[in-house]
Amino acid sequence: MLFSFAIFIVIAMILAKGFEKLHMPSLLGMLFTGILLGSYSKDYFVNEKGLTFLNSFFISDKILDVSSDLRTLGLIIILIRAGLGIDKGILKKIGKIAVKMASLPCLFEGFTVMFATHLILGYSLPISGCLGFILAAVSPAVVVPEMLALKDRGLGKEKEIPTIILAGASIDDVFAITLFTAFLGMAMGNEVNIFNEVLKIPTSILAGLVLGIVVGYLLYLLFKYFHIRDTRKALIFLTTAIMFHHIEEMKLFPIASLLGIMSMGFVILTKDNGLAKRISLKFNKIWVFGEILLFVLIGAAVNIRVIFESGHIGVIIVLIGLIGRLVGVTLALYKSNLNTKEKLFCGISYIPKATVQAATAGIPLAMGIPHGDTILAIGVLAIIITVPIGITGIRLGRDSLLEK
Repeated sequence: MLFSFAIFIVIAMILAKGFEKLHMPSLLGMLFTGILLGSYSKDYFVNEKGLTFLNSFFISDKILDVSSDLRTLGLIIILIRAGLGIDKGILKKIGKIAVKMASLPCLFEGFTVMFATHLILGYSLPISGCLGFILAAVSPAVVVPEMLALKDRGLGKEKEIPTIILAGASIDDVFAITLFTAFLGMAMGNEVNIFNEVLKIPTSILAGLVLGIVVGYLLYLLFKYFHIRDTRKALIFLTTAIMFHHIEEMKLFPIASLLGIMSMGFVILTKDNGLAKRISLKFNKIWVFGEILLFVLIGAAVNIRVIFESGHIGVIIVLIGLIGRLVGVTLALYKSNLNTKEKLFCGISYIPKATVQAATAGIPLAMGIPHGDTILAIGVLAIIITVPIGITGIRLGRDSLLEK
């Protein structure tokens, strides 16, 4: 397993550097590393071609078995970094816009895909709703690092555009996952009250915020009254965030753990700016490895074969969904102080999909839902289409669409 780690890290760094030389995001090199060395490529070359000598150069099955947990770890790291960079005054300034950006784009895309799938493919509304809200989630794993880079460069600072997108992207997934779960239950024949499921969304957001603030304050007190090295503070923060996320997985009560993790960092920044900056520097160093781990394993979850099964219809549905998302972004930013270029940049920034799709696209198939194979194919296709377009759009548009 250690050899497998070494191989994919080296290849990821080489491909990342290669993409940079081509003036493309290094992240794409990491994604393609995962695709090239993932289990689907391994099955083709090792089993079908019989090239067993290549076996040890692919990502180890032991790593793939814990791939979901490792991806979650990478996501937690970037959310901590985001939380440690959100100032109280800034959050107050962009609060209303962030709430609208967290809900309207997701809802518009989800229901647009649901009705498009129902009309084009003839699937039932519950099954179409499953696909709609698999596709409706923006990927904080892709978007958050890009927004943090913008903050470092001072782009969009005056109107706090990176912070608007950071806050919105972290809550966007709450809406998508909650409604996906509701439609999945209906598709399985369970009696699910969609109104009650929607009511869980504000409850989970509030629970995540309150618990995150409490935990963040307790961490602040711990770090203030006990002498602990900054490296150990970062490790304590990380393990606490992991336990916080585990509360959501236990399903004891609705809680938006990703939002809670960001609010933990927000509290520490509010109480002690110097402490927050020192811890943030530690997480910036951790992210060097976390970034490779996260995006290589996202790429490893992509099955190129199933993409061809969905054909051009899958592409059409993904693009229709993106149109719905752009309409939602436009409405969310209506009457805001952003100009046309800045609104366009926000729309582009909300394109990438990866984390939630990699985690949920295969669930309907595993649950025996009709057309689960097509849902999986379109979910994978969404990653392949939106990550390159979204990341390249952000990188190309940041200098021309945003003010420094």
